Amino acid sequence: MPETESTMVPKYLEENMELSQDCKELIPTLPLEKGWVASHLHQYQGFWHTTRQLQGLLSCQNHFQAHHTDVLIVSTPKSGTTWLKAWTFSLLHRHKYHPSTQNHPLLTHNPHFLVPFLELDLYIDKPSPPDLSSLPSPRLFSTHLPYVSLPKSVTQTSCKIVYLCRDPKDAFISLWHFTNRLRPESMGANSLHEAFHKFCRGVSLYGPFWEHVLEYWQKSLEHPSKIMFMRFEEMKLKPEFVLKELATFVGCPFSREEEEAGVVEEILKLCSFDNLSNLQVNRNGKLSSGEAHQAFFRRGEIGDWKNHLTVDMIQQLNAITEEKLAQHGLRF
Repeated sequence: MPETESTMVPKYLEENMELSQDCKELIPTLPLEKGWVASHLHQYQGFWHTTRQLQGLLSCQNHFQAHHTDVLIVSTPKSGTTWLKAWTFSLLHRHKYHPSTQNHPLLTHNPHFLVPFLELDLYIDKPSPPDLSSLPSPRLFSTHLPYVSLPKSVTQTSCKIVYLCRDPKDAFISLWHFTNRLRPESMGANSLHEAFHKFCRGVSLYGPFWEHVLEYWQKSLEHPSKIMFMRFEEMKLKPEFVLKELATFVGCPFSREEEEAGVVEEILKLCSFDNLSNLQVNRNGKLSSGEAHQAFFRRGEIGDWKNHLTVDMIQQLNAITEEKLAQHGLRF
C-alpha cells in the first residue's frame, strides 16, 4: 500500500532511525529535554537539537568544505527563512532567470528545495557525504546552526554569511504554530503556556534564541564584510532598501540599468508572501523530511504576538531580551 500524506511518519518523529557511531556515542553524554514535536531535544555546544538534526549537524561539521565564494543563509527558526531564501536565490540567479520569466524555478519549486539546509537536508539520512564540489559558483546553502557549531571551513574562509532574526515575541508565536502543525493528532497540541515556558528557558529548536542571535550579532560587528545581520522587520518595512543592501553584500549589486528597468520591484513581486503562498507548489507537496510546503506560509506579519501573548508573557519576554541583548546594543 503506497504512503499517503496521512500515513507517512515525518522523519523528525522517527525514534528508531539509524544513528552514526559518533552520534550514538555522543547522545548519552548530553543534557536531555522533552521536545516540541520530537520526543527529545539534546543540548550540544550549548544549543538544543532533535536527534535527527544532531546527526546532520555532526556530519556537516565533519564533512562540509566551504568555498570562498559560497553564500550561507543562517537564521533562527521561523524568522522569515523561506522568504530570504527566495530573495537570495532570485538575486544570485537573476541573469539566468529574469524574475518576470514564466519558467522561473521559484514558480515550480519550494524555496527550501532551491536553497537546501546543510544539516537538515544535504548531510542527513545519507549513507555517505554528498559531493558538492562541482556545483557552480556561487553556491547557496542555508542552516539554522548557531555560530559555535558552524563547520570550521565556514568560519575560516571568506564565504558570506547572511543572518536573519526576528522579534523574539513573533519568532516564538510562529514557532509555536509551526510545531503544532507538525504534531500528529495523536500527540495533541502543545499548549501556549507550556511552549512559552520552554522558550523562555531556552529549550527550543536551535535555542536558546537570545544566545543564537547574540553570537551572530557580535560576529557581524567584528566582521561586517563577512556577516550581514538582517531583521525580518526591516525586510517588511523597507524591502527595496534591504534587497539592494543584500545584493551588494553578496557581490551582485543592481546596475543602474536594472533599477531603471524595474528588476528590484520584479524580484520583490516574485518573492512576495502573497505570490509564493498561493503557488500550487507551496499549497501542495512536502519536503523530503516530511513537512508540508504550506506549513512554511502562515501570516508573515509583524506583531502577531499581540493576538496571543498575555501582558505578563510580554513583560517576561521583553525583560529577557533586555537582559540578554540590550547591553550589547541590540534591541527589538
